[in-house]
Amino acid sequence: MSEHGENVPAYQKVRVGPQDSPAAAIADVDAWQARDQYPHLLGGGGPVFGVAQELDTGGWEILSFGEVYPQTARDSMSMVFRQRASEAEKDGNADARAELMEAAERLDWEVLDDLTVCGIRYRIVRAEPFIRMGPTGPEPPRPSDPDPAEVGEAYRLPLPTKGFVIDTFAESGMSEAILRVELLTLVRKPGTVPDDVWEDSQVAVRTHPGGVLLPAEFMTAEYVNGDWRPTAATSGTPQGARDVLGTYLRVMAPVVERLDKEQRAVYAAAADKLDAERSDEIEVAGCLSRVVRVERLVRIGPDGPEGPRPSDHDPEPPPSVHVEQLRAQGVILDENEPLVLSEETKELSRLYYEEEERRKALREARGAARSAADDRDENRP
Repeated sequence: MSEHGENVPAYQKVRVGPQDSPAAAIADVDAWQARDQYPHLLGGGGPVFGVAQELDTGGWEILSFGEVYPQTARDSMSMVFRQRASEAEKDGNADARAELMEAAERLDWEVLDDLTVCGIRYRIVRAEPFIRMGPTGPEPPRPSDPDPAEVGEAYRLPLPTKGFVIDTFAESGMSEAILRVELLTLVRKPGTVPDDVWEDSQVAVRTHPGGVLLPAEFMTAEYVNGDWRPTAATSGTPQGARDVLGTYLRVMAPVVERLDKEQRAVYAAAADKLDAERSDEIEVAGCLSRVVRVERLVRIGPDGPEGPRPSDHDPEPPPSVHVEQLRAQGVILDENEPLVLSEETKELSRLYYEEEERRKALREARGAARSAADDRDENRP
């Protein structure tokens, strides 16, 4: 940044200011302590993508986030346009509906990462995930990380990124500001990734030298042969990651790992313990799993947040193109042909149903307990 002297571009500035609430101040202290306990910053897997719209007031508002491929994010952008077209139709705005539907239909056929529709600019946004690592492994959730959901109910909460505004003018605490600077200078070493990935990362440092941290998310990782390996996609809260792990233990593992009756009981007991204790670490059949905190950095340039890079893995074409390819290959089945499910698929379906019924019963029990507690409070003199 020094080459600009005192005239640092706004998108490169990192603004530090006082925290506006006790919770934010505590979170900044937690972040500082994490630097000592988990001093090493490591890549947290491949990039993730989302949809954002530019605001007249400045910055970019995230509409959805968390896709592992750019095309999946483009499909989400198409869905945004279709939803807004439906709203325009209800409002009697035929011109807006037509423009939104035209943009959605273009995305069915074309690879487009930046579109202006009805005067609003939309973009596919790229974020790079990172984790902190220490002597005991990856950093788990911090005490100040919001975790409001009850067991099994985290999926009902909106993701913390939805509605988040990517804004380099926003002030942050000292710890977050330092982390942003560290992550902006953290690039892969030559030879550790394919050449095109390394070259794109070098270009990004020049074209998008600023950055903003998204709200933290959480995933589960497994300790295998001396290494920690991610085992699931990220969730918006620590409980969301625990719920994903619990579902794996009760539903997926019995089929994927071909567990016998006794092994299934061991895995189910571990899931029950995870639910009861809401712990961030659990050992099952000699395998250690942990809920891990994930930071994600969006790089910013003079034209806004970074989009997909040429080297980003993007295996599927737009949906209509994909359908044509499948038809040409004879892969698409006749819609009248009956679908035959494998025994494994039937077993997964049965276990998913049982898990849903179990969660429903717990939900009803919690509701009954709350109602009884409210009645007792009302009847107290």
